[in-house]
Amino acid sequence: MTDIEQLAASVDSLKDSFEGHRYICSNQIATAVYLAYHLRKPVLIEGPPGVGKTELAKTTADMFALPLIRLQCYEGLDEAKAIYEWKYGKQLLYTQVLKETLDEVLQGAKGFAESVTRLHEFGDIFFSEEFLEPRPLLKALREEHGCVLLIDEVDKSDHEFESLLLEILSDFQVSIPEIGTVKAHREPPIVFLTSNNTREISDALKRRCLHLYIPFPDADLEQRIIHARVPDIPPELRRQLVTFIQELRDLDLKKVPAISETIDWARTLLLLHTESLDPELVRETLNVILKFQEDIENVDAEIATLTSHALKVR
Repeated sequence: MTDIEQLAASVDSLKDSFEGHRYICSNQIATAVYLAYHLRKPVLIEGPPGVGKTELAKTTADMFALPLIRLQCYEGLDEAKAIYEWKYGKQLLYTQVLKETLDEVLQGAKGFAESVTRLHEFGDIFFSEEFLEPRPLLKALREEHGCVLLIDEVDKSDHEFESLLLEILSDFQVSIPEIGTVKAHREPPIVFLTSNNTREISDALKRRCLHLYIPFPDADLEQRIIHARVPDIPPELRRQLVTFIQELRDLDLKKVPAISETIDWARTLLLLHTESLDPELVRETLNVILKFQEDIENVDAEIATLTSHALKVR
C-alpha cells in the first residue's frame, strides 16, 4: 500500500491528516476528497470567496506529496492557454531553415507531385511533439505519478471553455488533431474546480463532478481554524474576535469577512500585542477584515455594540 493509499484509507484518516497540515475541515469535506480519490471523480467546490476552496486543493497536494498544477480561469480563456499550443517561433525558425535547404530537400524529386509529397513530410514534423507547448491541463495528464489539478474560479471562464473541459474531466484525456489522443498516465490527476457562484455552471460540467459546498464556518469550527493557523493567539482573544466576526457577517455588507480575513485579523491583533478587543482598536484595524470603505463606514456605528457583545459572550 502506497503512502497516498494509507492516507486515503478512510474518511477519518484523511480528516486527521488535513488537521495535521493545519487545514481544519468538516466530515463533508473529508468525504468529498475520499470519494474524489477512490472514484477518480473531479470535485466542483462552490461557496463564498475566502472559505478555503483553493486552500483545500493546495493542502491535498501537500498531504499526498503530489505536484500542484493550477489553472487560473478568466474570461476569454481558450485551449491555447489551458491545454496546448504550438511553438510558433520554433516552427518559423525551422521553416526558414527549410527554405534555405529547399534544393537539397527536393533533390531527385520527379515532378510536382513528388516534390509536394516531400514537403508535406516536413509539414508533419512541424506539428509533432517537438513543437508542442503543453499548458496546465495537458501537463496534468502527463504527470507520470499523478498530481493535483486545480482549475480555479471556473465561473470566471466562458461556457465555451467549459465545453473544452468535458473530455478531460470524463475520460482524463484530450484530443489533439495533429497528434491524436493523449491519455493520463496510470495515475490520473486529482481534480478540484472552484467557483464563487458569480454565474451558473453548466449541467454538463456538474454531471461530471462531485459537488461540495463550503459555507462560512460556525463559531466552534472557526475557532479551531484560528487555533491551527495562528496558534500563539490567546484563547480568550481568539474567542472574542471570532464572536465579533460571526456577528459582523449578519450585517448587510457588500463583502462579509471570510475565513482568510479572520486569520489576517488574528495575526494583526497578535502583532499589536492585543490582550482584549476594545472599540478603538477594532476601528483602527477594521480595514483588515472589511475591503470596502462603504462597509467600514456603515459598521463604524456598530463597533461599540459588537465589541461589547464579543466581550460578554462565553
